[in-house]
Amino acid sequence: MKSVRAVDAEHYRWGDGCDGWYLVRTDELNIIEEKMPPGASERRHFHMRARQFFYVLEGELTMEVEREEFVLRVGEGVEVAPGRVHQVFNRSGRSARFLVTSQPPSHGDRVERAD
Repeated sequence: MKSVRAVDAEHYRWGDGCDGWYLVRTDELNIIEEKMPPGASERRHFHMRARQFFYVLEGELTMEVEREEFVLRVGEGVEVAPGRVHQVFNRSGRSARFLVTSQPPSHGDRVERAD
């Protein structure tokens, strides 16, 4: 066992200028640290099996879950159950850093929504 830091973790880019680092990546669980620049958002979607938890480390995020908006600040989070349509936005003027926990992992489990 060893400690984990984002600077040493596997990195990937997503969306419009967003970054992600796998802190835990197993067949059963993913924990990702993500960074989202001001004004960025992701597409509305849901997951068939994955249950997710978003937790803000720095900045502010707006989470839309089933058309209800939650403004999350440092130390706040929200759980998203499988099948619930959601989308994350950074409507603030500075970058946001947050954790996304997915069980089971959400990659390959995502269904995009246009509405």
